[in-house]
Amino acid sequence: MAFRFEDLQVWQKAMDLDEQVNQLTKNFPKDELHILTSQIKRAADSVVLNIAEGSTGQSKAVFKVFLGYSLRSAIEVVSCLFIAKRRVYISDDVFTGLYNEYEVLVKMITALRNSF
Repeated sequence: MAFRFEDLQVWQKAMDLDEQVNQLTKNFPKDELHILTSQIKRAADSVVLNIAEGSTGQSKAVFKVFLGYSLRSAIEVVSCLFIAKRRVYISDDVFTGLYNEYEVLVKMITALRNSF
């Protein structure tokens, strides 16, 4: 693999969840396209992108900062999931599944950040 981030399990997990969020938003109402749909997709993308950006050619201190950005973006995704659930765009089961997966991801990001 050409880039360091490709080997990181945390990046791979974030990529998988990013795809799930992208698929999920295809069922959101059209009037949410430029609001909640855009917000949750950008936050999910941000998790992946910040892990990648921070890992490549950066010091451990800089990588730690970017992992912090990823962590905050993951929390933003979870908050968007709460909104989607409350607005009945997603079922309780879908919410719980993604909530649990993001909880795992947040723990992975935190563990990696704390390893420096």
